[in-house]
Amino acid sequence: MTKSLPSMTPQVPECTQWRQGELVELLVTDMSKDGDGVGRWQNRVVFVPDSVCGDRVLVRLVHVKHEYAYGQLCQIMLPSPHRIRPPCFVADKCGGCQWQHIQYSHQLVIKQNQIREALTRIGGLNNPPVEPVLAAPHPLSYRNKVTYPVTDSSEVPHVRIGYYQKGSHHVINLNQCPIQDERLNPLLAGVKQDIQQRGWSIYQESEHRGTIRHLCLRIGRRTGEMLLALIIHDYELPQIQEQAQQWLNQYPNLVGVCLNYNPQRTNRILGHATHCVAGRSYLKEFLGGCLFHVSIDHFFQVYTEQAEALVNLVIDDLTLTGREILLDAYCGIGTLSLPLAKRVRKLIGLEVQESSIQQAKENARLNGIENLQFFTGKVEEQLLSCLGQQGEPCPDIVLLDPPRKGCDQKVTECLLHHRPNRIVYISCQPTTLARDLKQLCGGGLYRLNRVQPIDFFPQTHHVESVAFLSRNY
Repeated sequence: MTKSLPSMTPQVPECTQWRQGELVELLVTDMSKDGDGVGRWQNRVVFVPDSVCGDRVLVRLVHVKHEYAYGQLCQIMLPSPHRIRPPCFVADKCGGCQWQHIQYSHQLVIKQNQIREALTRIGGLNNPPVEPVLAAPHPLSYRNKVTYPVTDSSEVPHVRIGYYQKGSHHVINLNQCPIQDERLNPLLAGVKQDIQQRGWSIYQESEHRGTIRHLCLRIGRRTGEMLLALIIHDYELPQIQEQAQQWLNQYPNLVGVCLNYNPQRTNRILGHATHCVAGRSYLKEFLGGCLFHVSIDHFFQVYTEQAEALVNLVIDDLTLTGREILLDAYCGIGTLSLPLAKRVRKLIGLEVQESSIQQAKENARLNGIENLQFFTGKVEEQLLSCLGQQGEPCPDIVLLDPPRKGCDQKVTECLLHHRPNRIVYISCQPTTLARDLKQLCGGGLYRLNRVQPIDFFPQTHHVESVAFLSRNY
């Protein structure tokens, strides 16, 4: 429950000063938007990773500024009632999770407070209607996709696969992970061993050479079908076809092995070119009563059950009659579009990635859904033409599901100009949601009816939420 400590308990010197390396004792009273505990020492803010509200801690000051500092947790002097023993034995080292030491029910309270605080402080909304977070049915073993860096070590075994250690590029070697779907664990351990036995070269980030950069695994939660991809810097993988076929034979639920080529010197994981080596390039999955083909490089929510709960929330709130025109901005491969299209007169989907639009069209064909139109391009450019088409009625409902950076300002300006009756805004970043809601609701044209947070990311500080807006007449 506590971190490893020196043999002698650190003592706080009486002459403690506000400078790097000093030890201070403080009470954690809040949580930051990035998931760190927050305490105060002599009216200055100290951010403390690996802590939780109610912890009394001894902290070494690092990265000291005039009004705030980041602290390294040295000792938990009195644990919070919300602190638990992490289920993962490397939780204090691995950077994959932040909050395994926090009781799950309290994780939900923190996330609700973070959304409410962002909407108040950034969005300028007084007493925003934020509902309690919709809890995940399974706080562990939920991720349907994982991507691990691969490194070469001087230790035995020398091939290491896992998440980066907190604050570094040192990989914590894993054979299993408590937040990924447990059916992926044998694949993680076995593939790592096979990479070692094949003697394939491992990418060296500092020198920008070598071949294997990352291992990506994906599973259909409902179907059990799995995909495996190696992200590579070059194509120097001798006998990859032979090994890929061995993997398909060894793991009955594995339906495809792919190579994704990323030759760039970048932190971006996936490159633009993906090649299927054996089997097929997609797995099958069901969500919202629809069949989807999902590839390695297409976006699909990492928590399938919660994504379906989100779809049902939207359907229930909109009380669709079948006469509506709905525009789904940032539609991806149609994860939300297809279930909603069954309940409206027409659905329009916008997406910048051409391959996602092609997959969305294929997914619509698989389900026999024909009342859709998909357009490729930047949402801020496509939205204006779709809302302002001559002779075409303006969509009744606009669904927004942007990336973490939120909507381009041109998107909110376009919505305020054309005034659809209702807007549904799905967000994975409370601060950008608050910024965009301030623009949409600040002038009185739209009313924020409610915000429903949904926990897509247990054991981390990330949270999904859906905001329901209606036009004031």
